[in-house]
This record gives sequence, structure tokens and C-alpha cells, in this order.
Amino acid sequence: MNGTAHMVIGAGAGLLASQYLQAAPEETLLLIGAGVVSGLIPDLDVDGKLRNTFTSSHKFLMSLAQLIGIAVIVYSWWAGTDAEMWRGIAAGLAIMLVSVFIKKRHLLTVAGTGALTGGLFLDENWLWLFGIYIIIASLVSHRSYTHSLLGLAFYAIILYYLQISIAIKGILLAGAAGYMSHLVADMKWLPFNKRGVKLFLPFSRKEI
Repeated sequence: MNGTAHMVIGAGAGLLASQYLQAAPEETLLLIGAGVVSGLIPDLDVDGKLRNTFTSSHKFLMSLAQLIGIAVIVYSWWAGTDAEMWRGIAAGLAIMLVSVFIKKRHLLTVAGTGALTGGLFLDENWLWLFGIYIIIASLVSHRSYTHSLLGLAFYAIILYYLQISIAIKGILLAGAAGYMSHLVADMKWLPFNKRGVKLFLPFSRKEI
């Protein structure tokens, strides 16, 4: 099933969650959005549609990283003092150097590492957990762990901490419903799916 279909189904899951919770109109929009995003998340895995979309603009992202590195160097030279200036220049050079060697297939892993680092620095549990999710997704094959109940459970933990962080009731329910809608839509019992999902990994590799 393509990404657009998953978005529509995820939106429906978010809407149902908002109706169940009798959410206010503005909260309903947020819950629908949570359903849409969560309905796409499982495809962050290897060869998943969302991952391919994310990494398709490799040259653009590499150029952007190099520009950021140059900007950091210039700013550090202009505004930094002594040790701060040299640390800034070193950081800018490191960004430029790393951007040259990052291959397309590693972009998602790097993004996950960034989210993990940012979450730890900001003390946001949902963000560093999401970073771990992204890193794992970037390493596992398509329709495997991200398309399993284990993946859903891990994502639900992320949603739990996100709901606490932003204090919006229903994010957990809407997001989990959106994620689950993706798994159901990819199951083999639907006539247009040649493959199913390994829902019970790691205990069973049977496709459903």
C-alpha cells in the first residue's frame, strides 16, 4: 500500500480516537495529525517508502550540512572569544567533514543519532526514544520489526512520553491507532498485498 493510502487511513484512525475521547475541535486536528504521522512511521525501515522519501535528496542534504558548517565557522570567528571561537571552528569543520562521508543509506541512522543526542541533551524521553527507534528502523529489513507488535509497543512508549511532554490527551491513543492501521493495511489478507507483515517477531517469522 502506498504512502498516501496509509496517510488517509491514519487520519481516519486519529479521527476515531478524537471522537472516542470527545476531543475539542483544535485537539481533534492534532490527533488526526498524530494519526497521519504515525500511519507512516513503520515505513522508516530499510526500503520503506518513508525512508526512501527522506533519503532521496541526499545531495541537497549534504550541501545543506556543508553550508551549516561554514556558517558555524564564520559565526565562531566573528562572535566567538578565544576557546569558544576555536571550538566553534572545530565543530564547523567536523560538520563539513562528516557530511562528505555520509552515504545516502546512512542518512536516517545519522538523523536518529541526532534525535537521540538532542533528546538526552534536552531531557526529553520521547525524543531520545524516537532516536533509538529511527536507528533501529534504519537497520532492519522492510516489513519486519517496525511492522510488528513489538514495534508498536515501543512506539506506544514514545507516544506515552510525548503525551506527557506536550500535555495533550489522546496523543497516545491516536498515534497508536494510526500505527496499528498501517500494520493492518499491510497484512496479506488484503488482496492487493503480495506480502504480509511479521506481526509476532521475534517469536514467529510467519507473515500474516
